[in-house]
Amino acid sequence: MPTHGFAILPRADGVSDDVLRQYQDFAVANISDVMSRTTGTTALRPYHRTRRILGRAFTVRTRPGDNLMVHKALDSAQPGDVIVVDAGGDTRNAIIGEIMTGWGARRGLAGIIIDGAIRDTEVIGAADFPVYARAAAHRGPYKDGPGEINVPVSIDGMVVLPGDLIVGDADGLLAIRADEAAAIAEKVRAIAASEASILAQIAAGTLDRSWVDASLKAKGAL
Repeated sequence: MPTHGFAILPRADGVSDDVLRQYQDFAVANISDVMSRTTGTTALRPYHRTRRILGRAFTVRTRPGDNLMVHKALDSAQPGDVIVVDAGGDTRNAIIGEIMTGWGARRGLAGIIIDGAIRDTEVIGAADFPVYARAAAHRGPYKDGPGEINVPVSIDGMVVLPGDLIVGDADGLLAIRADEAAAIAEKVRAIAASEASILAQIAAGTLDRSWVDASLKAKGAL
């Protein structure tokens, strides 16, 4: 019988490769606009050089300051997965560092997200393997458990389900449900096209800003 507090559930397949590829160049801000600006992280920051992450969520919930189940996740996740760790937001002990990120990169994972602390940030910052975290701490982790793998987790208040599409850039992270990803991608493309048109008008000096005063007049401010 499993020890109380430990659970390892099967991996969720998540979105198709075709849908995943559609998100490669999307700005998180544009995706957030489509998702009503009501979800996503603001406290977790990218520590790696390229500042982007994209993949399918392989979730972990662990006791704050403990990384036993994160080690198991590193061995169990498939290439292209993002290991998403709910460590309770505690920043007193680092959950991962150079060795674990090196192993994750070697296995072809798409990155690691820690709602907690990491260490060896100078090495991680010089590399392209995606790592997001809440903070840095030199104190190392414990390896006792308990913890759970492939269960719903909360990252900075954002609920992440196993198999969710994870996308992040320098502005933050978003989790997108697999069955909603294709429809959201279509709307993001429309926003990106609109923004490209506005930027072209700015470059040409033809941008119409009359809407600002029109809005203020409608509110009685002018």
